Amino acid sequence: MSAPFPPIRRVPVKESRVLKPEDAERAIELVRQALPLFRAGDPIVHPDHVDVPVLYLDFAIDRVHYDPRTGNPSPKGAPPHAEPSPEGARGSVEKVLKEAVVLNGAEFREPEDCWVVPVAWKSFIILHVRVSADAKELIPDYHLTEEVRRHGL
Repeated sequence: MSAPFPPIRRVPVKESRVLKPEDAERAIELVRQALPLFRAGDPIVHPDHVDVPVLYLDFAIDRVHYDPRTGNPSPKGAPPHAEPSPEGARGSVEKVLKEAVVLNGAEFREPEDCWVVPVAWKSFIILHVRVSADAKELIPDYHLTEEVRRHGL
C-alpha cells in the first residue's frame, strides 16, 4: 500500500524529463476528481490579510486569499491589503469551492518535479494544485500543512 502523498523531498532528476500532453491531461483529471473533496480550513489571520487553507485528507493543498471587503476570494498572487477580519471567511470559501472549476491546462515546474493545475472561481485563479510528475498523486503544501497543524486542525 502506498502513502497518499509522495515523500517530502525527492532526489532531483538530473536529465530533462520528456513531457507529454497526456501526462498533463492525467494531472488535470486527478484534480477534477479531487476538487469535490476539498474543504476550507480555519482562516489564518495575517497583519494585513486573511488566508483560508484548502484541505484534502487533512493536508493543506493551497491557500485562498480572502477579501473581507467583498466577502469573496482575491486572485492568486494578490492578497487584499485590508483590515483582516476572518468573519465568514471559511463559509465563503466553502461556497466558492463548490463553484470552482479546474482549468484545462497545466504548468510543469522542473525544480519541484510536478505539474501545477490552476483552479478558478469565476474569472479568478484561486488555487494552484500540485500533482506529481507521473500524475498519480496530489502534492500538499507541506509548509502550509505545518502552519495549519500548529493552529489546530
